[in-house]
Amino acid sequence: MPTVDVLNMDGERIGELELNPVIFDADIKEHLLYDVVKMHQANRRRGTAATKDRSEVRGGGKKPWRQKGTGRARHGSIRSPIWRGGGVTFGPRPRSFKYLLPKKMRRAALYSALTSKVKKDQLIVLDSLQLTEAKTRNVVRLMNNLHVGGKALVVTAGSDLDVYLSCRNIPGIKSIVANQINVLDIMKYDQLIMTRDAVNVVEEVFAS
Repeated sequence: MPTVDVLNMDGERIGELELNPVIFDADIKEHLLYDVVKMHQANRRRGTAATKDRSEVRGGGKKPWRQKGTGRARHGSIRSPIWRGGGVTFGPRPRSFKYLLPKKMRRAALYSALTSKVKKDQLIVLDSLQLTEAKTRNVVRLMNNLHVGGKALVVTAGSDLDVYLSCRNIPGIKSIVANQINVLDIMKYDQLIMTRDAVNVVEEVFAS
C-alpha cells in the first residue's frame, strides 16, 4: 500500500498517510492518458468559427453584365466564391467538438494520472489548508514553504473561496475541488497539492 508524508502549512512533516492502492498504485496506461487528455481538450473547444457562403453575403442580387456579347466570362453574381468579397466555399461552420469516452476508460486514466504523481514524488499532502484571509501572499508563502517551484494544482475537499481567490492571481497555480479533479489538470501541472480531506474525498468518489 503506497504511503505519503503529511505536511503542515510550514512544510514540516507531521505524519504519514496510507493511500488507496486502487487509485494511487494502479497500472499507468499511457495510451488512455493520451486519449482522455485529447477528449478534455476537444470538449473545451468553443467551435464558434464561421464563414458566410454565397447565400449569406450581402449584395450581389443583380447580374453584373449581360450573358453574351461583352467578351467577358459569364457571371450571375458578384458574390460568387471566385469573386473578391464573395462567399466562402466549404468554410468552417459553428459546431461542437464534444465527445465522451467510456466511463471505465476515463476512470482508468484518472488512476494512471494520480499514480504517476505518486511515483514521481509530485504529490504533496497537507494536513489542512486554512487561510486567514484571501490574500495572494498567503499562497506564495505556502509554495515557498513546500519548495514548489513549478506549476501546482491545489485540491481542496470542498469549495473554499479564500483558497480560490488567493490562487487565481498566481500564474501556474490553480485550485480545484476534489470531486471535480480530472486527468487534464493533473497532467498539466507539475505538483499536485492535496489536503488530507481532499484525498479522502477522491478515494470515496472515484474508488468505486
